[in-house]
Amino acid sequence: MTQPPSADVVLQFVNTHPAGPHRLPERFGSAQDLHAWLLEQAMGSESTHVTEADAASARELREALITVLLAHSADQDSTPDGLAEAEGFLRHAASRYPLVTVVTASGAFLASAQTDVPGLFGTVLANATELAQAGVWDRLRACRHTPCHYGFFDRTRNKNSVYCGPRCGSRASMRAYRQRKKALAAQHGPASK
Repeated sequence: MTQPPSADVVLQFVNTHPAGPHRLPERFGSAQDLHAWLLEQAMGSESTHVTEADAASARELREALITVLLAHSADQDSTPDGLAEAEGFLRHAASRYPLVTVVTASGAFLASAQTDVPGLFGTVLANATELAQAGVWDRLRACRHTPCHYGFFDRTRNKNSVYCGPRCGSRASMRAYRQRKKALAAQHGPASK
């Protein structure tokens, strides 16, 4: 399955956290960091005003989205309460960053009703909505390997990818093996040589 352009927008936003396979720095750590990211993404200009509160809001929105994407990956550490909190945050964000329907001769799509930083948040939510309407929202996932949580689009036929790549899958398998081995050792005592 081909990754839709709307997935790119959401993933570019989600993959701004400092973990992940590429070990990139925190992109929303400060107003200056968020402003630089907006310029890189061509979503702002030098005159775009970005505050520390905007950077904090970006981090909160990103974390809520990661929580939902982890639920799509059937993450064992995800809790119903955590997911409900993230979904509640996203509903609140949707009311703060409203969308409008843009109708053209070639079709219709959702767009943010705002500009600058609020426009960014609305754009991310609009693209998430488009993915849901296309029936592929559940293919957007976050890597289950802690602390990676890198966002990715599951292209598999049976929708069973839970890691962003083989490296994280291997690390998670090794961690699980060590935990099982440790549990067996604790249950049966130290092995005799």
